[in-house]
Amino acid sequence: QVQLVESGGGLVQAGGSLRLSCSASGRTFSSYNMGWFRQAPGKEREFVARISWGSGSTFYTNSVKGRFTISRDNAKNTVYLQMNSLKPEDTAVYYCTVLGSDYWGQGTQVTVSS
Repeated sequence: QVQLVESGGGLVQAGGSLRLSCSASGRTFSSYNMGWFRQAPGKEREFVARISWGSGSTFYTNSVKGRFTISRDNAKNTVYLQMNSLKPEDTAVYYCTVLGSDYWGQGTQVTVSS
């Protein structure tokens, strides 16, 4: 069983920054491929970024490339999403997940005002 808890969301003006955190339970966190997804009102949940367990390689959806950075600290069982140059269209509930599993956090709201 894995529990994921996101934090760090909030209200920010366009052009601002936020850093989301996702803390995971479980002693095998370092072996998980982790991802961030988001869901805007009235839209389907969409992929944002992922980070592999071994090499730490990353991948981003095109709309956030160059603005968002995913990282992880295996010693703290935590994955991060640094979001810079935020835009109103980034407004959504952000979720972390263990990729390929049914483990999802409860989500954290990010609201970007214009």
